[in-house]
Amino acid sequence: MEKKKVDDHEPVPVPPVRLDRFGFVKQELSNSPEGLTKSRPTFEYERDERRIRKWRKMIGVGGSDWKHYVRRKPHVVKRRIRKGIPDCLRGLVWQLISGSRDLLLMNAGVYEQLVIYETSASELDIIRDISRTFPSHVFFQQRHGPGQRSLYNVLKAYSVYDRDVGYVQGMGFVAGLLLLYMSEEDAFWLLVALLKGAVHAPMEGLYLVGLPLVQQYLFQFDTLVREHLPKLGEHFTQEMINPSMYASQWFITVFSYSFPFHLALRIWDVFLHEGVKIVFKVGLALLKYCHDNLVKLPFEKLIHALRNFPEDAMNPDTLLPMAYSIKVSKRLEELKLEYEKKNGKQAEPGGKQKQPPAETH
Repeated sequence: MEKKKVDDHEPVPVPPVRLDRFGFVKQELSNSPEGLTKSRPTFEYERDERRIRKWRKMIGVGGSDWKHYVRRKPHVVKRRIRKGIPDCLRGLVWQLISGSRDLLLMNAGVYEQLVIYETSASELDIIRDISRTFPSHVFFQQRHGPGQRSLYNVLKAYSVYDRDVGYVQGMGFVAGLLLLYMSEEDAFWLLVALLKGAVHAPMEGLYLVGLPLVQQYLFQFDTLVREHLPKLGEHFTQEMINPSMYASQWFITVFSYSFPFHLALRIWDVFLHEGVKIVFKVGLALLKYCHDNLVKLPFEKLIHALRNFPEDAMNPDTLLPMAYSIKVSKRLEELKLEYEKKNGKQAEPGGKQKQPPAETH
């Protein structure tokens, strides 16, 4: 009888939650090398350590040598970023290449003021969407936990900082991605740097009423598909497929919404350094990689395939070199001018012109 009493009070064993190396809950065993946490060969660790040492030397203590190194050896910086920033340094490097570190230093105390003392018309919308942002990541899973609180604070602060933009759902994935690599205040200023254009063209048009910049990007992308992949472009026309059916989220969240996390990070490394043209390049590379399958599919299967690319297409070591080989800079600028001529520049509330260029170089 006594034994039974003890058994009744024994806790039921809970199976341990399996996480991948980025902190996402693993639903099942993946064949992807990025999903596995098993031991890696010694030579891989040694290679990674060498890379980290090179990066630390390039950055300097707290980023002190970064600007000098970029001025002296821009091509080395570009090549190393394209190979992937070491994960342990990613947060710092993202702040350096985006210009957000400078913004933070010039605006001491501003973030705290926005979070604590200001109110936002978007607060209820933000609260509603919080649990939908990276729901399988351990940092954001706990209701009202530290991750959700930080995400709320960053989004609320931005909605006050720029009331024309306010809050749009896709911003949550961008802010969430940043919070996995830096503090709240750092993430806020990186969001400001992106949307206000500290280094590259401003991207706030992605989130303004009517999503004017998304419309421009989709126009440019549609034309690029027809020029680079004419057979697929013709098939899209026959099946009445346009980029708004599959590519809007690529631009609104810079691939952070539905792409494998390890690929999204590599894209973000390049995006913050080179600008939005990498989104066009990756999109074209994906379509090119899957071209022979896509041209055979009817409408419904085509839509499904464009929203669910196969795992082998998502391998950064295959996809990104393809993307880098596609040249789009000059054509993007031409298409931007064509779009503006055709539609007229979109004006923001208050009458100011608000249609930034697609990229700066």
